[in-house]
Amino acid sequence: MVERTDILERVETIERRYDELAEEMARPEVASDLKRLQRLAQERASLDGVVTRYRKYMATARSLEETRTLLEDRLDEEMAALVKQEMENLESQLERQLQNLKLALLPRDAHDEKSVIMEIRAGTGGDEAALFAADLFRMYSRYAPSRGWEVDVINASESGIGGFKEIVFEVKGKGAYSRLKYERGVHRVQRVPVTESSGRIHTSTATVAVLPEAEEVDISINPDDLKVEFYRSGGAGGQNVNKVATAVRIVHLPTGMTVICQDERSQVRNRMKAMSVLRARLLDIERSKQEEEISRQRRSQVGTGERAEKIRTYNIPQSRVSDHRIGATFHNLPQILNGEIDELIDAVATSEQTKQLAEQLA
Repeated sequence: MVERTDILERVETIERRYDELAEEMARPEVASDLKRLQRLAQERASLDGVVTRYRKYMATARSLEETRTLLEDRLDEEMAALVKQEMENLESQLERQLQNLKLALLPRDAHDEKSVIMEIRAGTGGDEAALFAADLFRMYSRYAPSRGWEVDVINASESGIGGFKEIVFEVKGKGAYSRLKYERGVHRVQRVPVTESSGRIHTSTATVAVLPEAEEVDISINPDDLKVEFYRSGGAGGQNVNKVATAVRIVHLPTGMTVICQDERSQVRNRMKAMSVLRARLLDIERSKQEEEISRQRRSQVGTGERAEKIRTYNIPQSRVSDHRIGATFHNLPQILNGEIDELIDAVATSEQTKQLAEQLA
Protein backbone atom coordinates (compact mmCIF):
# COMPACT_ATOMS: atom_id res chain seq x y z
CA MET A 1 0.00 0.00 0.00
CA VAL A 2 2.89 2.34 0.85
CA GLU A 3 4.47 1.52 -2.52
CA ARG A 4 1.23 2.37 -4.35
CA THR A 5 0.93 5.68 -2.46
CA ASP A 6 4.55 6.62 -3.22
CA ILE A 7 4.07 5.89 -6.92
CA LEU A 8 0.82 7.87 -7.17
CA GLU A 9 2.30 10.85 -5.33
CA ARG A 10 5.25 10.83 -7.71
CA VAL A 11 2.97 10.71 -10.75
CA GLU A 12 0.71 13.48 -9.40
CA THR A 13 3.79 15.73 -9.37
CA ILE A 14 4.52 14.75 -12.97
CA GLU A 15 0.92 15.49 -14.00
CA ARG A 16 1.10 18.95 -12.44
CA ARG A 17 4.26 19.68 -14.41
CA TYR A 18 2.57 18.33 -17.55
CA ASP A 19 -0.32 20.79 -17.14
CA GLU A 20 2.04 23.67 -16.28
CA LEU A 21 3.92 23.07 -19.53
CA ALA A 22 0.68 23.24 -21.53
CA GLU A 23 -0.18 26.58 -19.92
CA GLU A 24 3.31 27.94 -20.51
CA MET A 25 3.29 26.89 -24.18
CA ALA A 26 -0.02 28.74 -24.68
CA ARG A 27 1.47 32.09 -23.65
CA PRO A 28 2.00 34.50 -26.59
CA GLU A 29 5.61 35.30 -25.66
CA VAL A 30 6.46 31.58 -25.63
CA ALA A 31 4.58 30.78 -28.84
CA SER A 32 6.70 33.40 -30.64
CA ASP A 33 9.98 31.91 -29.33
CA LEU A 34 10.48 28.80 -31.49
CA LYS A 35 13.48 27.38 -29.60
CA ARG A 36 11.80 27.74 -26.21
CA LEU A 37 8.55 26.31 -27.56
CA GLN A 38 10.36 23.27 -28.97
CA ARG A 39 12.17 22.69 -25.68
CA LEU A 40 8.93 22.81 -23.70
CA ALA A 41 7.14 20.62 -26.25
CA GLN A 42 9.90 17.99 -26.00
CA GLU A 43 9.70 17.99 -22.20
CA ARG A 44 5.91 17.64 -22.31
CA ALA A 45 6.12 14.83 -24.87
CA SER A 46 8.52 12.95 -22.58
CA LEU A 47 5.86 13.03 -19.83
CA ASP A 48 2.94 12.11 -22.06
CA GLY A 49 3.22 8.32 -21.61
CA VAL A 50 3.26 8.51 -17.81
CA VAL A 51 0.37 11.00 -17.61
CA THR A 52 -1.77 9.00 -20.07
CA ARG A 53 -1.31 5.81 -18.04
CA TYR A 54 -1.98 7.67 -14.79
CA ARG A 55 -5.24 9.11 -16.06
CA LYS A 56 -6.39 5.69 -17.25
CA TYR A 57 -5.54 4.32 -13.81
CA MET A 58 -7.52 7.08 -12.05
CA ALA A 59 -10.51 6.55 -14.37
CA THR A 60 -10.53 2.85 -13.47
CA ALA A 61 -10.19 3.68 -9.77
CA ARG A 62 -13.25 5.97 -10.00
CA SER A 63 -15.23 3.26 -11.81
CA LEU A 64 -14.30 0.79 -9.07
CA GLU A 65 -15.46 3.19 -6.35
CA GLU A 66 -18.73 3.88 -8.15
CA THR A 67 -19.33 0.16 -8.59
CA ARG A 68 -18.58 -0.48 -4.92
CA THR A 69 -21.25 2.03 -3.84
CA LEU A 70 -23.87 -0.05 -5.67
CA LEU A 71 -23.52 -2.69 -2.96
CA GLU A 72 -24.90 -0.17 -0.48
CA ASP A 73 -28.28 -0.46 -2.21
CA ARG A 74 -30.60 -3.37 -1.70
CA LEU A 75 -29.81 -5.73 -4.55
CA ASP A 76 -31.16 -9.16 -5.30
CA GLU A 77 -28.71 -12.03 -5.14
CA GLU A 78 -28.13 -12.19 -8.89
CA MET A 79 -27.47 -8.45 -9.25
CA ALA A 80 -25.13 -8.43 -6.23
CA ALA A 81 -23.13 -11.25 -7.80
CA LEU A 82 -22.80 -9.27 -11.05
CA VAL A 83 -21.62 -6.18 -9.16
CA LYS A 84 -19.01 -8.22 -7.26
CA GLN A 85 -17.80 -9.78 -10.52
CA GLU A 86 -17.46 -6.31 -12.04
CA MET A 87 -15.49 -5.17 -8.99
CA GLU A 88 -13.09 -8.12 -9.36
CA ASN A 89 -12.56 -7.26 -13.03
CA LEU A 90 -11.87 -3.61 -12.21
CA GLU A 91 -9.48 -4.51 -9.36
CA SER A 92 -7.55 -6.81 -11.70
CA GLN A 93 -7.46 -4.07 -14.35
CA LEU A 94 -6.26 -1.59 -11.74
CA GLU A 95 -3.33 -3.84 -10.77
CA ARG A 96 -2.25 -4.20 -14.41
CA GLN A 97 -2.47 -0.45 -14.90
CA LEU A 98 -0.42 0.17 -11.76
CA GLN A 99 2.27 -2.16 -13.10
CA ASN A 100 2.26 -0.30 -16.42
CA LEU A 101 2.57 2.95 -14.49
CA LYS A 102 5.59 1.63 -12.61
CA LEU A 103 7.28 0.67 -15.87
CA ALA A 104 6.55 4.10 -17.35
CA LEU A 105 8.39 5.69 -14.41
CA LEU A 106 11.60 3.79 -15.10
CA PRO A 107 14.32 5.95 -16.66
CA ARG A 108 14.66 5.15 -20.35
CA ASP A 109 17.99 4.15 -21.79
CA ALA A 110 18.92 6.96 -24.17
CA HIS A 111 20.26 4.39 -26.65
CA ASP A 112 17.26 2.02 -26.69
CA GLU A 113 15.96 3.14 -30.09
CA LYS A 114 19.35 2.81 -31.80
CA SER A 115 20.75 0.21 -34.14
CA VAL A 116 23.60 -1.91 -32.75
CA ILE A 117 27.03 -3.26 -33.55
CA MET A 118 27.35 -6.87 -32.40
CA GLU A 119 30.65 -8.71 -31.98
CA ILE A 120 30.73 -12.47 -31.49
CA ARG A 121 34.06 -14.12 -30.66
CA ALA A 122 34.92 -17.76 -30.13
CA GLY A 123 36.05 -18.41 -26.57
CA THR A 124 37.31 -21.62 -24.97
CA GLY A 125 36.84 -24.78 -26.99
CA GLY A 126 38.89 -24.35 -30.18
CA ASP A 127 37.08 -25.28 -33.40
CA GLU A 128 33.93 -26.19 -31.48
CA ALA A 129 33.81 -22.66 -30.00
CA ALA A 130 34.13 -21.21 -33.51
CA LEU A 131 31.22 -23.36 -34.69
CA PHE A 132 29.18 -22.17 -31.71
CA ALA A 133 29.99 -18.54 -32.62
CA ALA A 134 28.55 -19.28 -36.07
CA ASP A 135 25.43 -20.78 -34.46
CA LEU A 136 24.91 -17.60 -32.43
CA PHE A 137 25.37 -15.41 -35.50
CA ARG A 138 22.82 -17.52 -37.36
CA MET A 139 20.41 -17.20 -34.40
CA TYR A 140 20.60 -13.40 -34.37
CA SER A 141 20.48 -13.22 -38.19
CA ARG A 142 17.19 -15.11 -38.15
CA TYR A 143 15.80 -13.15 -35.20
CA ALA A 144 16.43 -9.72 -36.76
CA PRO A 145 13.94 -10.02 -39.69
CA SER A 146 11.15 -10.99 -37.28
CA ARG A 147 11.57 -7.51 -35.73
CA GLY A 148 11.92 -5.74 -39.07
CA TRP A 149 15.69 -5.24 -38.70
CA GLU A 150 18.48 -5.78 -41.22
CA VAL A 151 21.81 -7.52 -40.64
CA ASP A 152 24.96 -6.23 -42.31
CA VAL A 153 28.29 -8.04 -41.81
CA ILE A 154 31.23 -5.71 -41.21
CA ASN A 155 34.08 -8.16 -40.73
CA ALA A 156 34.46 -11.90 -40.24
CA SER A 157 37.40 -14.14 -39.44
CA GLU A 158 36.49 -17.70 -40.39
CA SER A 159 37.90 -20.79 -38.73
CA GLY A 160 38.06 -22.86 -41.91
CA ILE A 161 35.50 -25.48 -40.82
CA GLY A 162 32.39 -23.34 -41.10
CA GLY A 163 32.81 -21.43 -37.86
CA PHE A 164 33.93 -17.94 -36.89
CA LYS A 165 36.88 -16.95 -34.75
CA GLU A 166 35.23 -13.54 -34.78
CA ILE A 167 32.36 -11.86 -36.60
CA VAL A 168 31.34 -8.22 -36.36
CA PHE A 169 28.01 -7.12 -37.78
CA GLU A 170 25.44 -4.37 -37.61
CA VAL A 171 21.77 -4.89 -36.79
CA LYS A 172 19.96 -1.92 -38.28
CA GLY A 173 16.50 -0.95 -37.11
CA LYS A 174 14.60 1.08 -34.56
CA GLY A 175 14.73 -0.41 -31.08
CA ALA A 176 17.44 -2.98 -31.83
CA TYR A 177 19.47 -2.01 -28.77
CA SER A 178 16.44 -2.15 -26.45
CA ARG A 179 16.15 -5.89 -27.14
CA LEU A 180 19.63 -7.11 -28.02
CA LYS A 181 21.41 -5.41 -25.09
CA TYR A 182 20.28 -8.35 -22.94
CA GLU A 183 22.36 -10.72 -25.11
CA ARG A 184 25.77 -9.38 -24.16
CA GLY A 185 27.96 -11.68 -22.13
CA VAL A 186 29.47 -15.16 -22.25
CA HIS A 187 27.30 -17.84 -23.88
CA ARG A 188 28.14 -21.51 -23.22
CA VAL A 189 27.27 -24.59 -25.23
CA GLN A 190 27.36 -28.23 -24.12
CA ARG A 191 27.27 -30.85 -26.88
CA VAL A 192 29.04 -33.79 -28.47
CA PRO A 193 31.30 -32.56 -31.30
CA VAL A 194 31.05 -34.33 -34.66
CA THR A 195 34.72 -35.30 -34.33
CA GLU A 196 34.23 -36.88 -30.89
CA SER A 197 34.14 -40.65 -31.41
CA SER A 198 33.58 -41.50 -27.74
CA GLY A 199 30.39 -39.46 -27.50
CA ARG A 200 31.81 -37.29 -24.72
CA ILE A 201 30.10 -33.91 -24.17
CA HIS A 202 32.34 -30.87 -24.65
CA THR A 203 31.78 -27.41 -23.20
CA SER A 204 32.66 -24.38 -25.33
CA THR A 205 32.01 -20.67 -25.03
CA ALA A 206 31.59 -17.58 -27.16
CA THR A 207 31.37 -13.95 -26.09
CA VAL A 208 28.74 -11.54 -27.41
CA ALA A 209 29.23 -7.77 -27.26
CA VAL A 210 26.32 -5.46 -28.08
CA LEU A 211 27.20 -1.81 -28.69
CA PRO A 212 24.69 0.95 -29.46
CA GLU A 213 25.50 2.59 -32.76
CA ALA A 214 27.16 5.95 -32.11
CA GLU A 215 26.64 9.04 -34.24
CA GLU A 216 29.41 11.54 -34.81
CA VAL A 217 27.62 13.89 -32.39
CA ASP A 218 27.84 11.18 -29.68
CA ILE A 219 31.57 10.59 -30.02
CA SER A 220 34.08 13.09 -31.39
CA ILE A 221 37.21 11.48 -32.84
CA ASN A 222 40.29 13.53 -33.67
CA PRO A 223 41.56 12.49 -37.15
CA ASP A 224 45.12 12.90 -35.84
CA ASP A 225 44.40 10.07 -33.38
CA LEU A 226 43.83 7.60 -36.22
CA LYS A 227 46.22 5.43 -38.21
CA VAL A 228 44.43 4.24 -41.35
CA GLU A 229 45.79 1.50 -43.63
CA PHE A 230 44.28 0.00 -46.79
CA TYR A 231 45.13 -3.46 -48.09
CA ARG A 232 43.75 -6.27 -50.20
CA SER A 233 40.99 -8.23 -48.52
CA GLY A 234 41.64 -11.94 -48.03
CA GLY A 235 39.44 -14.99 -47.57
CA ALA A 236 39.80 -18.35 -45.86
CA GLY A 237 43.19 -19.89 -46.58
CA GLY A 238 44.79 -16.52 -47.28
CA GLN A 239 43.83 -16.13 -50.94
CA ASN A 240 43.11 -12.63 -52.22
CA VAL A 241 39.42 -11.96 -52.66
CA ASN A 242 40.02 -8.55 -54.18
CA LYS A 243 42.94 -7.43 -56.33
CA VAL A 244 42.37 -3.81 -55.27
CA ALA A 245 43.32 -2.54 -51.81
CA THR A 246 39.79 -1.98 -50.45
CA ALA A 247 40.05 -3.50 -46.96
CA VAL A 248 40.70 -0.99 -44.17
CA ARG A 249 42.45 -1.23 -40.82
CA ILE A 250 41.99 1.70 -38.42
CA VAL A 251 44.03 2.02 -35.23
CA HIS A 252 42.84 4.46 -32.58
CA LEU A 253 46.21 5.57 -31.19
CA PRO A 254 45.10 6.82 -27.71
CA THR A 255 43.50 3.47 -26.84
CA GLY A 256 45.35 1.11 -29.21
CA MET A 257 41.96 -0.14 -30.41
CA THR A 258 42.05 -1.72 -33.89
CA VAL A 259 39.08 -2.07 -36.23
CA ILE A 260 39.13 -4.01 -39.51
CA CYS A 261 36.52 -4.01 -42.26
CA GLN A 262 36.87 -5.90 -45.54
CA ASP A 263 33.31 -6.94 -46.33
CA GLU A 264 32.66 -4.26 -48.95
CA ARG A 265 34.34 -3.87 -52.34
CA SER A 266 34.59 -0.13 -51.83
CA GLN A 267 37.35 1.56 -49.85
CA VAL A 268 34.95 4.31 -48.80
CA ARG A 269 32.25 1.90 -47.61
CA ASN A 270 34.74 -0.17 -45.62
CA ARG A 271 36.13 2.97 -43.99
CA MET A 272 32.63 4.17 -43.07
CA LYS A 273 31.78 0.79 -41.51
CA ALA A 274 35.06 0.65 -39.61
CA MET A 275 34.51 4.15 -38.22
CA SER A 276 31.00 3.13 -37.15
CA VAL A 277 32.43 0.21 -35.15
CA LEU A 278 35.14 2.43 -33.64
CA ARG A 279 32.61 5.05 -32.52
CA ALA A 280 30.40 2.35 -31.00
CA ARG A 281 33.31 0.85 -29.05
CA LEU A 282 34.46 4.23 -27.75
CA LEU A 283 30.90 5.10 -26.73
CA ASP A 284 30.67 1.78 -24.88
CA ILE A 285 33.86 2.65 -22.96
CA GLU A 286 32.36 6.01 -21.96
CA ARG A 287 29.09 4.37 -20.91
CA SER A 288 30.97 1.85 -18.78
CA LYS A 289 32.85 4.64 -17.02
CA GLN A 290 29.63 6.51 -16.29
CA GLU A 291 27.89 3.38 -14.99
CA GLU A 292 30.85 2.60 -12.76
CA GLU A 293 30.66 6.08 -11.24
CA ILE A 294 26.89 5.87 -10.76
CA SER A 295 26.96 2.50 -9.01
CA ARG A 296 30.19 0.76 -8.09
CA GLN A 297 28.25 -1.89 -6.23
CA ARG A 298 26.16 -3.03 -9.19
CA ARG A 299 28.01 -5.76 -11.03
CA SER A 300 25.23 -7.65 -12.83
CA GLN A 301 25.89 -8.39 -16.50
CA VAL A 302 22.64 -6.82 -17.66
CA GLY A 303 23.10 -3.10 -18.07
CA THR A 304 26.82 -2.86 -17.28
CA GLY A 305 28.59 -4.33 -20.28
CA GLU A 306 30.68 -6.74 -18.20
CA ARG A 307 31.49 -9.89 -20.14
CA ALA A 308 33.36 -12.08 -17.65
CA GLU A 309 30.37 -14.01 -16.36
CA LYS A 310 28.40 -16.56 -18.39
CA ILE A 311 24.80 -15.56 -18.93
CA ARG A 312 23.35 -18.57 -20.71
CA THR A 313 23.97 -22.28 -21.36
CA TYR A 314 22.72 -24.16 -24.42
CA ASN A 315 22.59 -27.88 -23.64
CA ILE A 316 22.18 -29.65 -26.97
CA PRO A 317 21.70 -33.29 -25.77
CA GLN A 318 18.91 -32.23 -23.39
CA SER A 319 17.46 -29.66 -25.82
CA ARG A 320 17.31 -26.94 -23.17
CA VAL A 321 18.56 -23.40 -22.65
CA SER A 322 19.25 -22.01 -19.18
CA ASP A 323 19.58 -18.29 -18.47
CA HIS A 324 21.70 -18.00 -15.34
CA ARG A 325 20.79 -14.35 -14.64
CA ILE A 326 17.18 -15.21 -13.88
CA GLY A 327 17.43 -18.92 -13.04
CA ALA A 328 15.06 -19.89 -15.87
CA THR A 329 15.20 -22.91 -18.19
CA PHE A 330 13.57 -23.19 -21.61
CA HIS A 331 12.97 -26.51 -23.37
CA ASN A 332 12.68 -25.33 -26.97
CA LEU A 333 16.35 -25.16 -27.94
CA PRO A 334 15.90 -25.87 -31.71
CA GLN A 335 13.45 -22.98 -32.01
CA ILE A 336 15.73 -20.69 -30.02
CA LEU A 337 18.74 -21.44 -32.21
CA ASN A 338 16.45 -20.76 -35.16
CA GLY A 339 16.00 -17.19 -33.94
CA GLU A 340 12.90 -17.46 -31.74
CA ILE A 341 14.42 -15.69 -28.74
CA ASP A 342 11.71 -13.18 -27.77
CA GLU A 343 10.63 -15.33 -24.81
CA LEU A 344 14.18 -15.33 -23.41
CA ILE A 345 14.64 -11.61 -23.90
CA ASP A 346 11.23 -10.81 -22.37
CA ALA A 347 12.06 -12.86 -19.27
CA VAL A 348 15.40 -11.11 -18.71
CA ALA A 349 13.91 -7.67 -19.46
CA THR A 350 11.11 -8.23 -16.93
CA SER A 351 13.62 -9.32 -14.28
CA GLU A 352 15.78 -6.26 -14.92
CA GLN A 353 12.77 -3.92 -14.75
CA THR A 354 11.76 -5.47 -11.42
CA LYS A 355 15.25 -4.79 -10.04
CA GLN A 356 15.15 -1.19 -11.23
CA LEU A 357 11.73 -0.63 -9.65
CA ALA A 358 12.97 -2.05 -6.33
CA GLU A 359 15.99 0.27 -6.45
CA GLN A 360 13.80 3.29 -7.21
CA LEU A 361 11.43 2.58 -4.33
CA ALA A 362 14.16 1.68 -1.83
